[in-house]
Amino acid sequence: MAKVKKNVVVKGLSGMLGDQVVFKRDKAGRTILSVKPTFPEDRVFSQAQKEQIEKFREALMYAKDAAKTEAVYAEKAEGTPLSAYNVAVADWFHEPEIGEIDLSGWAGQAGEPIRVKALDDVKVERVTVLIVDAEDVLIEQGAATQENGLWWVYTTTQAAAGRPKVIAVAQDLPGNIARMVAQIAKEQEAA
Repeated sequence: MAKVKKNVVVKGLSGMLGDQVVFKRDKAGRTILSVKPTFPEDRVFSQAQKEQIEKFREALMYAKDAAKTEAVYAEKAEGTPLSAYNVAVADWFHEPEIGEIDLSGWAGQAGEPIRVKALDDVKVERVTVLIVDAEDVLIEQGAATQENGLWWVYTTTQAAAGRPKVIAVAQDLPGNIARMVAQIAKEQEAA
């Protein structure tokens, strides 16, 4: 990609020239020159393409409001060529991740911590922890609180016997979710 600095001919240009060349300006003030896009009039979209177009439409609808109401998008865009709107659109397509469920401080008793490491490209909005028994019957569930940076902590309210499973669910601003399941180690088995 060629970069031209301080060019009096293209500085500040935007729009189309001769129905062939498109000039655009980004947030950083750069002028971008491209060929006018062309599409065949008889093109047919596959089902996967139609689904992606619909997802993109939903992302645009989300970003239209979220870029104005969620300050974190403007913060993430600051100092980059992206706008808050661009960051919100990208966030729509990016699910959060759960890196780890730390059960080292939990022995199946009430009042013990379960730690969850959750991250997202913009912000993890909430983390919920569910504890189920061997037959997947819910023992308890609740919201974890953010401890520092990536870690969220849930303090158990009930004792859980046997080898219960812990399910962590992380959600980001657009509502994308990630899940991870962990089970208490055999040698830690709750009494």
